[in-house]
Formats: sequence, C-alpha cells, structure tokens
Amino acid sequence: MPSSKSPRDQRPDSSKVHRVPATDAGSTVAAFLRRSEPPLSWAAAGKLVRGRRVMIDGNICNDEARRLKGGEVVKVLASAAPAPPKAEDVDIIYLDDAVAIVEKPSGLTTTRHHEELSWPARRRQLQPTLDEMLPGVIARTLARSGRQSGQGSRKGKSPRVGPVRPVHRIDRETSGLLVFARSIPAGRILAEQFRLHSTHRRYIAICIGRITARTIRSQLVRDRGDGRRGSTEGDHGKEAVTHVQPLEHFGNDFTLVECRLETGRTHQIRIHLSEEGHPVCGERVYTSPRGRRIKDNSGARRVMLHAAELGFVHPVSGEEMRFSSPMPDDFKRLLARLRAQTTGNA
Repeated sequence: MPSSKSPRDQRPDSSKVHRVPATDAGSTVAAFLRRSEPPLSWAAAGKLVRGRRVMIDGNICNDEARRLKGGEVVKVLASAAPAPPKAEDVDIIYLDDAVAIVEKPSGLTTTRHHEELSWPARRRQLQPTLDEMLPGVIARTLARSGRQSGQGSRKGKSPRVGPVRPVHRIDRETSGLLVFARSIPAGRILAEQFRLHSTHRRYIAICIGRITARTIRSQLVRDRGDGRRGSTEGDHGKEAVTHVQPLEHFGNDFTLVECRLETGRTHQIRIHLSEEGHPVCGERVYTSPRGRRIKDNSGARRVMLHAAELGFVHPVSGEEMRFSSPMPDDFKRLLARLRAQTTGNA
C-alpha cells in the first residue's frame, strides 16, 4: 500500500551521510536537511533534530538553527541516538580539596565549547556537560557517605563542595579518566604538568586492520586542507607523539591496542591511527586517510577509545598519583563478538 505521507515528509529508513559543500556554509541544519535526499518539509526536518537523529561531525545536534560549516559531516540516523548520560552515570573515584578524579561515560562532553557559552540555561539543560554536572555529583557523593563539606579531606575529613575546573578534555564519545582541579592554585599546577607532558596517560582502542607496534610522530594542524585536523609536512603545527602497542589481533580485520600519549593534542590518537590506515572502530570523522575511505564492519556504536590510566603529581602533597579505569561494557561486548568471529573463521 503506498505511503500517505507527502514526499517532503518522508523519513530516511537507513542512515544517510552528507558532507556539507562550501556553497551550503552558513545554512541552518534544518535548511540543509530540507535539501537532502529525500527532500523534507520544515516540520519533518525539525522533528529529526529534536528526535536525536542528526549528528554533525559525530556529535548529536539538538539545535535545528545551528549554522553549518563547509566540510562538516551531517549524518541522519535511522533511529534516535541514545539519550545523553545523566549525573548518576558519572563516577568519582578520588576526591580531596585539590582534585577530583572522574570516570566520564561515553556520550558526555567534558566542557562547553566556546560558541556554546552564550546558550540560554534551557538549551544547556538539553545537553549538559561534565563540568556543569560535577558539583552536584560531588555533593551527592558526600551526602551518601555521610560526610559534611567544608573540611580538608587529606586528614581523613571530607572535601568542600565548590566549583571545579577542567584541566584537560577527552572527546565526547571517549570514555574514561579525567582530573578536575578544585582550586585555582591546583589548576595552575596541574595545567603546567599537562603543558610539559609530564603526566601519564594510557588509552585503549579497537582499531580497523592489523596494526603493529610503532611510535607515530607528526605535526598536527587545525586544518589539513579539507577542514579537518590532521598532520602536515614541515615545521608547521604542533608536535604530536603517540606510542602504539597491540594487545590482541583479530585476524587481519581488527586490533585491540594501547596508546600512550607523549603529547596530548586534540583528537591525537584518532588522527594518528587513521593516518596510519587503521581508524578507530566507530570513527565518523577521520575515516579517509590519504583519500582512501576505509570501511568499518565492526558495528561499533561510538568511537571505541577509552582513557584507561591517568597519572600526575598531586598539586599540594607532591605525591605521585596513578589511577586506572576498567574496560567499559561496550568494549567488552565488542571484543567478545570479534573473538567469536575470529574463532568461527579460523
């Protein structure tokens, strides 16, 4: 029986990916979707956005009036993306008056991007960030433990509740460990450690193909020529160094790797692995190294990257601190499936 809907109200029944041409730069998301295939009405385009079915460069878009940039990737999902994590999904694994060590779930942005700082409160509530949630999480953590705030914790008493300051970030889809400063002096000391690359950071990732141990060095720039971050020739950009070690191979199709950061540039691991021809499973931005698009048959629902270890010198005591985060459940499920497939194909 033919559909009763107007052609401009048809919804895509499978995921569609569109790269924004330069001629559409400045268009709103809704206007761009109206011109997509099949074309949509204003109402249908708005419903897609509000229904969490539109992603831009791998991030869910909740604003149909958001202006697009040339080269951005707009993906229209066949079904609604999961709701963002809530405060109860955030775990604090260490807390004192100077620092908070947090396990960030995938799907949660560390802190606001510059262009989001002017958003009204109502709009922010639709997609909260970790640093906005954290004071409330700390307060609830203290309440559950029966402790009172306002006392120093390093003598066995509880830390105060107050503002937190992000010292570094991990991507929205990346899960794992982050340190937040709980005072201005602590923030300055920790920021200096990250600037000097004296911190310890170990990630695990599941990537496409069979990768061997290597150290990847390059100069990263914000725009490699196609609107994406990437490596460049010569002395331009910032030095980026990633040490890669395979942990488990799944035939020639996939590899579980550990990545130790010597530097910590934006998207460094994702860019380096992609440029080596081994994009992280679930990657939607850095998928075409050297112009060759690499197919991802993993079925990963997000970028499979996890911040597994974090180490630094405590900004007050001078003590060497080291924390670890177990492999998240979605990692375990994907690895179990890849192991089963590898065994079945043997």
